[in-house]
Amino acid sequence: IIMTSASSFSVAVVGSGYWGKNLVRNWHAMDALGLICDRDEATLARFREQYPGVDTTISYNDVVSREDIQGVVIATPAETHFNLAREAILAGKHVYVEKPLVLEEKQGRELIEMAKEHDLTLMVGHLLQYHPVFIHLKKMAAAGELGRINYIYSRRLNLGKIRREENILWSFAPHDISMILSLAREEPEAVLATGGNYLHQKIADVTTSHLEFPSGLKAHIFVSWLHPFKEQRLVVVGDRKMAVFDDTLAWEDKLLLYPHEIQWEGSMPVPTKAEPERVDIPQAEPLRAECEHFRHCATSGEAPLTDGEEGIKVLRVLNASQQSLDNNACKVRIEQVAEPGEKAWFAHPSAVIDDNVSLGKGSKVWHFTHIMPGSEIGENVSIGQNCCIGPDVSIGEGCKIQNNVSVYKGVTLEKFVFCGPSMVFTNVFNPRSNIRRMDELRPTLVREGATLGANCTIVCGHTVGRYAFVGAGAVVTHDVPDHAVVFGNPAAFQGWMCKCGAGLEDDLRCVSCGSAYVEKPGQGLAGASPSES
Repeated sequence: IIMTSASSFSVAVVGSGYWGKNLVRNWHAMDALGLICDRDEATLARFREQYPGVDTTISYNDVVSREDIQGVVIATPAETHFNLAREAILAGKHVYVEKPLVLEEKQGRELIEMAKEHDLTLMVGHLLQYHPVFIHLKKMAAAGELGRINYIYSRRLNLGKIRREENILWSFAPHDISMILSLAREEPEAVLATGGNYLHQKIADVTTSHLEFPSGLKAHIFVSWLHPFKEQRLVVVGDRKMAVFDDTLAWEDKLLLYPHEIQWEGSMPVPTKAEPERVDIPQAEPLRAECEHFRHCATSGEAPLTDGEEGIKVLRVLNASQQSLDNNACKVRIEQVAEPGEKAWFAHPSAVIDDNVSLGKGSKVWHFTHIMPGSEIGENVSIGQNCCIGPDVSIGEGCKIQNNVSVYKGVTLEKFVFCGPSMVFTNVFNPRSNIRRMDELRPTLVREGATLGANCTIVCGHTVGRYAFVGAGAVVTHDVPDHAVVFGNPAAFQGWMCKCGAGLEDDLRCVSCGSAYVEKPGQGLAGASPSES
C-alpha cells in the first residue's frame, strides 16, 4: 500500500441519511469528500444541489473501484457493516465504520485481521471518545483527580429516532459503553440487562444494562427513545470528586466537578456537599475531530484511538446485554481476553504471585493479594484485594473471591463459586499455635455455583453443595446439600434456592426462571426431568 498524504486523501461516504449527512458535511468542509453513495436518488440530488460539483452514485461498486478514493466512510445499518467494510478492505481502502463495528465478534475479528494483512486503517465511529469534554474527563480520571472510581452511570434518552432495523440498546448504548470502558480501563466480567418492548413486540424501546468489573467498579446504562426530552448524561463517582458530563448543556456547563465528601460521625456516614466546579475546555466539534483523526491515522499509519479492537470490546458488552435481555435479565458472564502482547491474566503491581502458580486466561488478581506455590487458578477468576491463596489450592473457572478472603491448603473451589467479603475457611479442626497439625488437614470442598456470604465461616472437613447458599455470618459445621439455603450459628437449613439465585416455592419451582427441581434424599435438589416436572 502506498501511503497517501493528508492533503490528497479522499473519502466516499456510504449512507447519507440521518447521521451520514453530518459525515458528508464534515468531509466536504475538510475538502476531502470525493464521493457520496446512497440508494436514494432523491437524497443524492439534494446533495448535488447543496454541494455543487460533488460526485454521487447509487452503486457501491463505484466506491470500491475508484482509484482516487482512499477511504470509505460507512454510515449504513449495522447488519450491512461487515460486507461493506470487507469489500472496501479487499479493494485497498482505509475504512471508517459507524457504531457498532459489526454484529458478531467473529466478523469483527475477520475485519481486523484483513486490515492488518493489507496494512490498512480500520476505525469505529465512537464519537464521544473525540469530544473535548470527555477527553478532559478521561485525563482527569487517569491522573487520579477523581480518586478511586467506584461507580459510573449514563443516561441517553430522547423521543426518537425510532428504528426498526435495530433496538434501542444497539442504537444508543455503544457510545456510553465505549466511554465507560475507556474510564474503567478494564472489561466487565458480567452484564445484566432489562428492557421493555412497547411499540413493537420484538424490538426493545427502553433498556438498562448493569456492568460488573473485576476491580469492583460497577456501571449502568439507561437508554430510551420513548422519553419526553433529550438527556445525554454521564456521571462518574470517585471517592475524591464526582464528575458530571452533560452534553445537552451549554459548553461551559458540560463538565461539572462536585468535590463532595462522605464524613463518618461515629458509625454513620454523613455526606458533605460542595458547590460544583466548572472546567475551562476549548470548544471544538467532536465529529470534525473524529474525521480528522481517521484521516491522520490513514495517512500516517498510526493506530486509531477507536480501532477494531476497541470496537470488539464494545461489541462484547452489547452481545452480552442482548443475551441477558433475551433470557429474562439473566446475568451473563463475559470471557476476559488479553490484549495483544499482554499476559493472558492480570495482576496488580502490589500482588505477589509465587513461582509454580497456574493462572488461567482472563483471571484478575488485585491489590496486596498473595498466591502461593502449587495453586491452580482457572480461567476468568477474580481475586479481590488483600487475599491469600494457597499453597496447593485449586480454584475453578469463573470463581469470584471478594476482599479479605484466605483460601487455605485443603480447600477446593469448583467453578463459579462466590466467596463474599471477609468469609473464612479453616483447614485444621483443633489448632494450637505450639503444636503442628498440618498433617491433620481436613479437606473442604465447595461445589459448582455455590455462594458463601460475607463473614461466614466454613469449618473444615465439610462439603458445600452445588448452588447452595450460605448466608452472611453463618457458621457451617456440617455438609450443606445441593441448592440448600443455610444461615445462623450453627448454620441451619432454611429453604431451597434455584440455580439462578432465586428462592423456590413449596413445589420446588422457581418463580423467577421457571426451573423445576426434585429432592434427592441426603443430597439436596436436582433438576427435574420433564416427567417429574
